[in-house]
Amino acid sequence: MQIYSIETGNFKCDGGAMFGVVPKIMWSKKYPADENNLCDCALRSMLIVDGDRRILIDNGTGDKQANSYTSHYHLWGEDSLKTSLKNVGFSFEDITDVIFTHLHFDHCGGATRYKSGTKELELVFPNATHWVSKAQWENYLNPNVREGDSYFPENVVPIFEAGKLNLVEHDGELFPNVEVRIFNGHTMGLMAVLVSDEDKTIAFTADFIPTMANVNLKWIAAYDLFPTVALKEKEAFLKEAAEKNFCLFFQHDIMNECCSLEQTARGIKPKDSFSLKSLF
Repeated sequence: MQIYSIETGNFKCDGGAMFGVVPKIMWSKKYPADENNLCDCALRSMLIVDGDRRILIDNGTGDKQANSYTSHYHLWGEDSLKTSLKNVGFSFEDITDVIFTHLHFDHCGGATRYKSGTKELELVFPNATHWVSKAQWENYLNPNVREGDSYFPENVVPIFEAGKLNLVEHDGELFPNVEVRIFNGHTMGLMAVLVSDEDKTIAFTADFIPTMANVNLKWIAAYDLFPTVALKEKEAFLKEAAEKNFCLFFQHDIMNECCSLEQTARGIKPKDSFSLKSLF
């Protein structure tokens, strides 16, 4: 098995939104903000190559949305999904499976695109089966007022219409060495992905635990729709992760790609920060 970090670009988000009720004087020591309270964040995906399967977890924002919507996210950086895949020897056509942790635009926008010179949509990964939880799909079809602004039909509906969207109903092994866990604090049916390789397990936590700072139980993002649910889910997961020595892989932390955990007198905390590449 080979596992790669796939950078798709960067964006800026409000520090108060990312770190919730935590005072700025605390979070700004870890993630400095500009004069508009904006912190730099990553849009990081993962590619798993195991035998004949090439599994991509999430795929960034894509480039379809109008600037009027994406401008306040201040997308920046030279990295792109296509270039990052090419750098590790793969093309869009090589991908056999795409796992969506959830369907907010910054996690699935790269799955469709407009055909050159037209407004006709096509699948970016034409040979891939796409996977999302049933609960998230139902939430996507019938969003609440607050969450609806993060869902775009052009990102996922073409995949469904092509018959290439599979729904996952329960926790469990999706493929050999690849397990999904369903959480409901950030949004209904978010799927974290656990990848096991010999003696280690890497947890792609997505927006369940978006940065290393969010490992702290009390650092719950204001983006989470159900913060008390997120708190209970995170407490149980981190207990397991610390006991089993999981490596956490962060999708939005621009400074820390991965970390290990340790049990301290004040609860479970990050231990060491490192790159995914350093594990292989």
